[in-house]
Amino acid sequence: MLLAEDDERQAEALRRYLVAEGHETTVVHDGETALQQARQQEFDLLVLDVMMPKLDGLQVCRTLRQESDVLMLMLTARSSEDDLLLGLDLGADDYLTKPFSPRELVARIRTLLRRVRTKPQESPAHRVGRLTVDEPRRTVTADGIPIDCTAGEFAILAAMIRQPGRVFTRTQLLLHTRGIDRESTGRTIDVHVMNLRRKIEANPRRPQLLLTVYGVGYKLNAAVP
Repeated sequence: MLLAEDDERQAEALRRYLVAEGHETTVVHDGETALQQARQQEFDLLVLDVMMPKLDGLQVCRTLRQESDVLMLMLTARSSEDDLLLGLDLGADDYLTKPFSPRELVARIRTLLRRVRTKPQESPAHRVGRLTVDEPRRTVTADGIPIDCTAGEFAILAAMIRQPGRVFTRTQLLLHTRGIDRESTGRTIDVHVMNLRRKIEANPRRPQLLLTVYGVGYKLNAAVP
């Protein structure tokens, strides 16, 4: 994995802990080098500090998510909900707010890697109305037109299209996207749904596919033509 942290003492402490847990770890101290390393070498997971010189972690996340679906976990001293949601919207898979213990970081990493390794390798593409989600190829199309989705948005669609018509609570959808932790809120899912509607609905203000079930959550309309 790649660990990008500008505090060299903290980076070395985390590196030692990760290596002791069996993770081969490359360490860099600025966002520009992190971006270069991620492009040159294949990693299972990136741990990115938000506040870094040259490029911050959010900029690195934004750029790499357009090129790769590699797992990304953000480290941040920021605790505002808007900052956390921005990272998720850019495609981060998880967040950890400083200060944190190395054991908590390892636990988060273990959960993210387990989610990928236990994912079925092959499953048929699912279709509801004009929407098609192909999990093995990680593609989404609407009327045959490719739709770019963040990791969180794709996870929501993949979960819902397997069971069209089922109502998912925000908590259930959070489990599919990144698990529940102290930074997660129902608004996280609301932001993903709002962005998805802009991408897949003919009229996002009058959604026909991704419906709100008031007081409960969301569902994918199984009856849409």
